[in-house]
Amino acid sequence: MEKITREQANQLAQLVDHTLLKPEATEQQIRILCQQALQYNFASVCVNPSHVKMAASSLQGSQVATCTVVGFPLGANTTAVKVAETIEAVNNGAKEIDMVVHMGAIKEGNWNYVKSEIKSVVEAAGMVVKVILETCHLTNEEKITTCHVAMEAGAHFVKTSTGFGSGGATVEDVQLLRQTVGQQMGVKASGGIKDLETLLQMVQAGANRIGTSSAVQIIKLI
Repeated sequence: MEKITREQANQLAQLVDHTLLKPEATEQQIRILCQQALQYNFASVCVNPSHVKMAASSLQGSQVATCTVVGFPLGANTTAVKVAETIEAVNNGAKEIDMVVHMGAIKEGNWNYVKSEIKSVVEAAGMVVKVILETCHLTNEEKITTCHVAMEAGAHFVKTSTGFGSGGATVEDVQLLRQTVGQQMGVKASGGIKDLETLLQMVQAGANRIGTSSAVQIIKLI
C-alpha cells in the first residue's frame, strides 16, 4: 500500500461519518465522539436519535454535521413513523438523515411504496438524506432499481449498510452503486470498515462518504 501523506489523511477524514450507533452508547461516549470529530475534522457524527440534541449542541458553530438514523436498523417502520422521526431529528439539530428503506417492499417489487416513503422523508428533512439499502439482503437487480427509485425520490446518497445486518460494505457493492447513480448522487460505504486499506478500497471503488466507528484508530495510524 502506498504511504499516505498527512494532507491525504486530512482529506480522507473529511469523508468520514464518525459513527456510534450501539444501543448501549452513553452520553459521555457521545460527547467524546463529538470531541474527536472536531479534532480530526470529520464530515459528521452519526448517532441514534436520542443523542441528536446533545451532539448538535456539542458541534454548534463547527463544520461537523450531526447525522442521525431513521427507521433504524430494520427499515420496517411505517412511513408516518419515519417522517415523525425525521421531523423530530431536524427540530433537535440534525443536519443529515440516514434512512433505512423498507426491504420487504423492495422484495415484493412495490416500488411505488419505496419511492413514496423515500420522498416523504426527503421532503420532511429538507436536507441531506442518505438511503440505506442493506445490500447484504438484496440482489444486484434490487440494488440497481432501489438506486434509481431513490434518485427519482430526491435522495442525495445511497448507502450500503446499517452495520447491523449480516454483512457490511463490499467493494463490489460500492462499485455497483456508483455505476448506477453516476455523479448524480453520493455513495456512502458503511459496515465493517475498520482499517485504512478497507477505507481506501471503498473510496477507490467510488464512495465519497465513509461510515465507520473506527475512524480515530484509522486516522491515528497514518
